Amino acid sequence: MATDKHTYTSVVCPFCGCLCYDLRVSVRDGRVVEILNGCALANSRFRQVSRRRLTRPLIRGGGEKEVSYDEAVDEAVRILTASDHPLLYGWANTTCEAQRLGIRIAEILGGAIDDTSSVCHGPTTIAVQGVGYVSATLGEVKNRADVVVYWGCNPFHAHPRHMSRYSVFPRGFFRSGRGDRKLVVVDPRRTHTARIADLHIQPKVGCDLEILNALRVLIRGEKLREKSVGGVAVEELHRLADLMTGAEFGAVFFGLGLTMSSGKHRNVEELLQLVRDLNSKAKWVVGAMRGHYNVAGFNEVCAWETGYPFSVDFSRGYPRYNPGETSAVDLIMNEEVDSILVVSSDPISHLPSEAVSKALKMPIVAIDPFSTPTTDAAKVVIPTSVAGVEVGGTAYRMDGVPVQLRPVLSPPPGMLSDEQVLDMMLERLVQ
Repeated sequence: MATDKHTYTSVVCPFCGCLCYDLRVSVRDGRVVEILNGCALANSRFRQVSRRRLTRPLIRGGGEKEVSYDEAVDEAVRILTASDHPLLYGWANTTCEAQRLGIRIAEILGGAIDDTSSVCHGPTTIAVQGVGYVSATLGEVKNRADVVVYWGCNPFHAHPRHMSRYSVFPRGFFRSGRGDRKLVVVDPRRTHTARIADLHIQPKVGCDLEILNALRVLIRGEKLREKSVGGVAVEELHRLADLMTGAEFGAVFFGLGLTMSSGKHRNVEELLQLVRDLNSKAKWVVGAMRGHYNVAGFNEVCAWETGYPFSVDFSRGYPRYNPGETSAVDLIMNEEVDSILVVSSDPISHLPSEAVSKALKMPIVAIDPFSTPTTDAAKVVIPTSVAGVEVGGTAYRMDGVPVQLRPVLSPPPGMLSDEQVLDMMLERLVQ
């Protein structure tokens, strides 16, 4: 017997920082059967929502026991309140509403809260605080940019629709498409993005700061005595400088190849100052290629609530911010925390191995829809619905634009959202 197929339009993809909001998702019998406009990552997010799925809360210790949500939350609160200094970590794959509750819980516990940006675009935030930046929405880039630079990133794989939807290929009000734009890639590797570039600059690994400084010299009209800088011939740098200064509207997008290589936030500061210098000759903007779909949202919410964007410590009774001391990896490595609440993240897979070894010695509470190495190691596991697929909420696109998520599936019966679980924890803490 045939069943009805319902199609949802203007669906937001909750995978990467592009937050593409033009998907058409068809659902039949509680299962996604067709996705239009989505990339491979979007298809994976919506079609594989039941894969590796957690179904019941668990408490481990002398065995593994399935429990109710109330029992799991009670045990989680007991672990966190018994700690001298708990760490709340993750937050990039959940809604702003849940993030706000998490910050409130960290404040009540006198703990520390950090998100995954401290190991990816944390240097970007620090650089912006130091020198400021010239920004624009992705829509402005689509409509106006005639020169697009990707520095230390490979959107072809990491953000598959960024070039086709926002930067290089789409038609805009003032641009007709790919033939009306120049694409530049600065990357030591010959990536798939670099293969379609009009100009590919290949510096030596870790030499971004030198390249950026040399470009600033050339843009100011001064000369370089060297024949090459950072493994790049000065003639190539002249070509790039001429392309930049001759642009009508230019946009630079940068990724972890810049933020996590030698120099870190100093690299980003130099890029931001390069864009500032360029604006004396042409219109240029700069943006970070944020990874997880709401990692930018945590930085926004944390700044509203505490005055600081990430790596906030409440142990002294007030918010304190000092990346390198109050960030998650440093707190774990220095053994300054004694329990961890992980929300929608997998630090056991992604943090440095020495930090993972120390984290595994602490009680871990994991709130996550899916089974991961972190949930496998957790003492308390609380499954939740998938934000953006099964429940709605707010997320921030990589350019700082808030987007409302639209669910297309119903969560498994009895499954709570991140926001509901954190609200239960908060109620117990304020009693």
